[in-house]
Amino acid sequence: MDAFRALVVDDEEDFLETLVKRMNKRSIDTTGAKSGEEALELMKQKLFDVVILDVKMPGGMDGIEALREMKKIQPLAEVLLLTGHASVETSIEGMKLGAFDYILKPVKLEELLTKLAEAFEKKDTHDQKIRSARIKELIRFPARVLDQEKDDK
Repeated sequence: MDAFRALVVDDEEDFLETLVKRMNKRSIDTTGAKSGEEALELMKQKLFDVVILDVKMPGGMDGIEALREMKKIQPLAEVLLLTGHASVETSIEGMKLGAFDYILKPVKLEELLTKLAEAFEKKDTHDQKIRSARIKELIRFPARVLDQEKDDK
């Protein structure tokens, strides 16, 4: 698995710290956040390939609400939902909002790593398609692409 950037969002501090450490040991550049609000702030500062997001978090923002906002900030980031409750309705709602998949707590690390790899592969494939489309557009319409870059600045 290529190195990628992951964000873990969970209000259970021990679980969060342990998972971040274990993922970093496996050469996955992992950052932790204790709330949806904190995760959104991090996503405004740094790009993430995959987000592991707890569905049930106390406070102002639950996982589904955080997912909605995350997709506005980084639409291509793949999101894995973590749930301690076998809530099919919540998982279906999350999938409709663009979540890649969901995993039930307690999480088996190997299962999580497998899902992470699948999510990263999907994002990487999508990124490659975008790059390929931009290259084709540059070849066909170089002036248009260069004009767009000026507008973006």
